[in-house]
Amino acid sequence: MLFLVVMVSFHLVKQSDTCSSLPRLSLDGDYIVGGLFQLHEKYGGTGPATDTENRKPEVLQCHRFKFSSASYQQIQVMRFAIEEINNSTLLLPGVSLGYEIFDYCSDLLSYGAALEFLTQKGRGAIPVWNGTNYRPKVISVTGPFGSSQTISVAPLYMSEMIPMVSSDSWGNKCPTELKKQISLLFRTIPSDKYQVESIVRILQQFNWNWVAFIGGDNDYSRDALTVFQDKIRPANICLAYQDTIPQNQSLIGRLFNNIAMFNVQVIVVFANVEFVIPFIQKAIDLRVKEKIWIASETWSMNQELIKKSQIERIGTVLGVTVRRHKDLRGFDEFINNTVKSRHENDPTYSFVIYSAVYAVAHALHNVLRCGTRNCANSEFIAYPYMVTEALKHVKFKLDNQSIEFDENGDPPAHYDIVHWDLVFKGLITDAGLFHSDILSCSYFLQAPVLQCSSECKSGSRRVQTGFHTCCFECEICSDGKYINHTADPYSCIACQKDEWARNGSTSCTKRSIEYLHSDAPLAIFLMFQASSIILISMAILVLFLSGGRLCFFMLCCLSMSSISVFLHIGKPTEAICTVRNSVFVVFYVACLSCLAVRSFQIVCIFKMAAKLPKAYDFWVKHGGQWITIITTTVIMLFLCILWITIEGPKPNQITLYSEIILDCTYGVIPIFYVIVLFAYMGTDLPKNYNEGKSITFSLLIFFISWVISLTVHLSTKGKHTLSVNPFSVLCSLYGILFGYFFPKCYIIIITPERNTAAYFQTAIQSYTLQPR
Repeated sequence: MLFLVVMVSFHLVKQSDTCSSLPRLSLDGDYIVGGLFQLHEKYGGTGPATDTENRKPEVLQCHRFKFSSASYQQIQVMRFAIEEINNSTLLLPGVSLGYEIFDYCSDLLSYGAALEFLTQKGRGAIPVWNGTNYRPKVISVTGPFGSSQTISVAPLYMSEMIPMVSSDSWGNKCPTELKKQISLLFRTIPSDKYQVESIVRILQQFNWNWVAFIGGDNDYSRDALTVFQDKIRPANICLAYQDTIPQNQSLIGRLFNNIAMFNVQVIVVFANVEFVIPFIQKAIDLRVKEKIWIASETWSMNQELIKKSQIERIGTVLGVTVRRHKDLRGFDEFINNTVKSRHENDPTYSFVIYSAVYAVAHALHNVLRCGTRNCANSEFIAYPYMVTEALKHVKFKLDNQSIEFDENGDPPAHYDIVHWDLVFKGLITDAGLFHSDILSCSYFLQAPVLQCSSECKSGSRRVQTGFHTCCFECEICSDGKYINHTADPYSCIACQKDEWARNGSTSCTKRSIEYLHSDAPLAIFLMFQASSIILISMAILVLFLSGGRLCFFMLCCLSMSSISVFLHIGKPTEAICTVRNSVFVVFYVACLSCLAVRSFQIVCIFKMAAKLPKAYDFWVKHGGQWITIITTTVIMLFLCILWITIEGPKPNQITLYSEIILDCTYGVIPIFYVIVLFAYMGTDLPKNYNEGKSITFSLLIFFISWVISLTVHLSTKGKHTLSVNPFSVLCSLYGILFGYFFPKCYIIIITPERNTAAYFQTAIQSYTLQPR
């Protein structure tokens, strides 16, 4: 059906004698390379075709449109490349290449030229296909330029598999929709998607995220816009405004009004040069100043634009262009010898046209099995489909650049980044390189802040204030939260339970685990003091060898109580928490029971003996002191067991700002109040009898130290509180040593005359004789 439609179309065009009047340039050869170039551009011409003319199947007058010097140069590059190959002894020796080039200035003429290429070589007509091969006029086609034009003519060559080696990027529709069906498309310029990627990378490089995208009314711009919108989302770039350049130049001013309204300073202009020229001219006329312009490869090297009057007003122009090369060797001489007049030099597509012709030549060279001197299949006739297959595997070096095609017929993505020096008009300098998603910039621009909102400071999250994600306010993350700007710049993330963060943090820090480490100076001090108590107790025990069993029992209890200090050192466990408190409570209460008995004995001596002699005799005869001590200790053991069984001390984690305190729950000693009561009873004793006062002093130290301990635990939290409990233990033990035993040691060693029964009896008698 497609072939029938083509034949009918060709028949209509042929009736108007279209082919005979097509503007063409030709050279005969063994194999012909076809070329379609837009030598005259309909946009901007002095007499554009009307819609009525476009609908008529008749010849259009291309000379009425604007002459394209860039396309003219491309035609000359193709002629130069073919002549260079014909003069080469290394490529296609003994085989000549010819060309037939048409001026493709309208879609209608493109069909006429395309059908002309399908005519049988030497006969001038398209034969009706009868199942046998025929040899079309051309072995390949270069051009046309433009994705819409390429897609429109490519199906015509499917039946004969004539390869199209184009210098066009085809937009994005061709690779995704048509390329799967048409495998004869090759190009020597990267896909537009890579060009768009390079532009996005430029915006990222200079941190510009508030941009406008201006395109032309064709697939080249529309397809690029689709890719651009996909690429800018993950790059945190906002499209503030996008529009299409109208063909009516009087309407272009509306675009600049909108650009000003949205306060956009960076403008990506992705359009063909015929759209860009009136757009930039309008910017000059409207005195648009100090903008950043990002140029697509279609106009980034345009000499007409860069030399416009007052172009320097518009601001800074950065552009993307296909890899530039030095002037083709011998090309200037070729132009001087073959062309009467020279046009403006636009090297944008010179090398890609040059490499396209060479790619076809290398493919044909391989089909004909050519060497350096001759071709093994010189008598063999190569058909287009053979060249198409050979192009898939061609690989060669040209001007130190590798020319090859991937499975999609695409070359590697290489782009140059250029900068327009608008002070010295006509000078375009290299600014960087884009290759395989990597941007290398050699142009150091003092980039202004061109954003809807300035970037938040480290540790602050974005709070979106409008439709665009680039417009936001900043809010600092609170304590215990952090922000990862790379993953999500809009959310503050809570730290884990074992982590902490100050307000305005970008990461969390592990909380330090705090307890009394054995190698800490404070822990060493505590252990030294506990060891000192044990040694002092042993020394006093030696001094009190004849002091009786009660003193021996008290000193042993003091030593055992001091062991609990060692259990405060190190990481607390449930067993350690239970033992360390129980050890201190039981042995210390046993020691206090001895003090209580001593207090009661003093009361008995000084009060009960005088007033209740029978009660005193009962106390002495039945060993009342040991009964009291054992009973008190057993009660304390029972309370401890009950305490542990119901709700004993356990390891406890106290989470503070930057640390986790490992400690044990705190215990209470109820017997303490009874001891204080007995101690108080000893305050009304003889002034010259100091044992009661010593007991009172010991208990006062105990009372003060534990009140301080309880107050600290209830009022403050931190690693410094870990030492409060063992300090209280040490103070309690030292209180008994200093308050009870040291005075006795002083009497024994310094004033032994006071350590006699006579002195004791004298104290009793003087107390009993006092008037009441």
